[in-house]
Amino acid sequence: MKFLDQAKVYIKSGDGGSGCVSFRREKFIEYGGPDGGDGGRGGDVWAEAVEGLNTLIDYRYQQHFKAKRGGHGMGKQRTGAKGDDVVLKLPVGTQIFEEDKETLIADLTEVGQRVLLAQGGNGGWGNLRFKSSTNQAPRRANPGEDGEEAWIWLRLKLIADAGLIGLPNAGKSTFLSAVTAAHPKIADYPFTTLHPGLGVVDLGPGTRFVLADIPGLIEGAAEGAGLGHRFLGHVERCKVLLHLIDCTQDDPAKAYRTIRKELKAYDPELAERPEIVCLNKIDALTPELVAEQAKQLKNAYKGKPLLISGVTGEGVKQALYAISRHLGIQAEEEAAANPDTDDSWTPL
Repeated sequence: MKFLDQAKVYIKSGDGGSGCVSFRREKFIEYGGPDGGDGGRGGDVWAEAVEGLNTLIDYRYQQHFKAKRGGHGMGKQRTGAKGDDVVLKLPVGTQIFEEDKETLIADLTEVGQRVLLAQGGNGGWGNLRFKSSTNQAPRRANPGEDGEEAWIWLRLKLIADAGLIGLPNAGKSTFLSAVTAAHPKIADYPFTTLHPGLGVVDLGPGTRFVLADIPGLIEGAAEGAGLGHRFLGHVERCKVLLHLIDCTQDDPAKAYRTIRKELKAYDPELAERPEIVCLNKIDALTPELVAEQAKQLKNAYKGKPLLISGVTGEGVKQALYAISRHLGIQAEEEAAANPDTDDSWTPL
């Protein structure tokens, strides 16, 4: 299934049914009078977050969604039927914007959450409604109200606890495949990852979190270079970012500053999110060269980076434990190794 995280669709709620002009005429019954019923209400357009969806691909091939019109009123005081509703079934994490792409209508973050996007028009009154002491045989009825219509944008932002960021070929997909059951595409050329991916990290009972991998960023991504930086929207909901840097490149400090610059250009608030910096692919260099690269990175990072290898698994557990601490959870293995830091039990 192709991944699609943005779509523009047209919605229209149903028009209300027209009221009816009718008079009761039956043999042996005099003074029958008006008995025209009201029109039915038009159908509504709803958006609902459902399980089992992780892309907006369905809305690429169908862009128009129109609810049914309400039934017309009939004689014998019969009201028209309400028009059928239309429900847009969306993956959890979908945001709905107006046509300007800036005004947020709704943010669907939970399964079963429903939002009314367009309300159906009211049905028109039948002539029975206009009967009065001075007008006992009205010959007028109202047409139904028009439904609402609009173009809206759907934008999917993956819901994950932690996100992987870095330059192309920093080893993000390899790391994701090593710590989760996900099988992203892995190759030795840039931009192997073209679409975001998710995986579940399991560090033991009660210590599971979702990890998101996005396509690599390059310098100038904010201006559209490479794949751009729109995919950063998929890590906006993450509580912590895992920044992977390839230790085999000439200047790891420059790589770090490039990603930080693109984060700030996209959203300054995202740039302030907690960050764990890892020097990846340490298996490809000697310990002396790794230490030299770590020293260069430390000057730009203003902290001590973790040394890991997604291929051999060296240092990977420590990186996952660091993520779990930021998420407020602690793995059993780490708790056993550091019993003094286990504050999960309380007498209250």
